[in-house]
Amino acid sequence: MKNRIKIERAICNLTQAELARKVGVSRQTIHLIEKGKAIPSTVLALKISKIFQKPVNVFFELDEKE
Repeated sequence: MKNRIKIERAICNLTQAELARKVGVSRQTIHLIEKGKAIPSTVLALKISKIFQKPVNVFFELDEKE
């Protein structure tokens, strides 16, 4: 799954740790999601969407193989 979390974080000047704290997960979780090594739960994806005030589909996109 491709995602734009890192890009959106940079636009908002948020660190991984700050975003993690806002959504209630570890910094490592945000890191793994950004690297495509973990897929967020629906609840976490919605929390991220709410923080940035953008629809979920702005952040996440299925790969062609998925």
